[in-house]
Order: sequence, then C-alpha cells, then structure tokens
Amino acid sequence: MKVAIPTEGKKGMDEQVSQHFGRAPTYTIVDTESGALEVVENTSEHMGGTGLPPELLHAHGVEAILCTNLGHRAVEMFCSMGITAYIGAHGTVATTLGLWKEKKLEAASEESSCKEGRHEHNAEQHHSGAEHTHEHHGNHQHH
Repeated sequence: MKVAIPTEGKKGMDEQVSQHFGRAPTYTIVDTESGALEVVENTSEHMGGTGLPPELLHAHGVEAILCTNLGHRAVEMFCSMGITAYIGAHGTVATTLGLWKEKKLEAASEESSCKEGRHEHNAEQHHSGAEHTHEHHGNHQHH
C-alpha cells in the first residue's frame, strides 16, 4: 500500500511532518509492502502550480494519507478518490508510520465524510484567532 505524508523536505524517514497539508513543501510516499520511498514536490495550486494535492497524490497511486489535521473539503476529495485520510500525524515520517501501523491515528474519512457527507463538527477548527473585534486601544475609538 502506498501511504503519503505531508512533509517539510526531502529527508525521507527522518523528515518532519508538515503541519499544513495543502501547503506542505513535499509529500513523502512510502510503499509499505516494498519499503520504497519517494519524495514528491508539492506542485499544486496552493504552491503556485496547478491542480490540488489530492489529485497529485492520486496520480502517484497513494491509497492513504497521514496528516496532522485535515479540512472537510480535503477529506471529501480524498474519499471520492478512494484514498483514506488519517489525522494525528506528528514528529517524523518514521514516527507517523509507526503510529499508523499501531492503529493510533484517527481515520478522518470514515463516519464524518464518506458515509454521512455532513461536516458541522469541524466548523470550530477553522475559527481560531479570528475574534479580535472588541479590542480597545486607548484613544482610537472608531464607531
């Protein structure tokens, strides 16, 4: 099975997992059967290229993606391509693969996206740090 992990560079199993799936500089793809490892540049529109990351990874035969977190639109897109998304990845590629093999990563696509197609539960994750509308700064009162 080919498994992809969004990464910060080209160090293979020792590379750090990227915190931002769509803007990861690279994707490290590991074939869990043969042990083959491939690092693919993120050439998606998020990085000034074309297409979306799920399309890029699908073209490389990826069957699972291991991420720190993932928005519902990406989960839906992976799901529609037959790619299972898992969240909770952290540390290095080696650490993340170990967690996945031990079934310690949460499947992001099972109940919430593939079967029901509803995503109300993910809404809170996208609003952190956006509430600065009631700040007062001395004499600067504009109404």
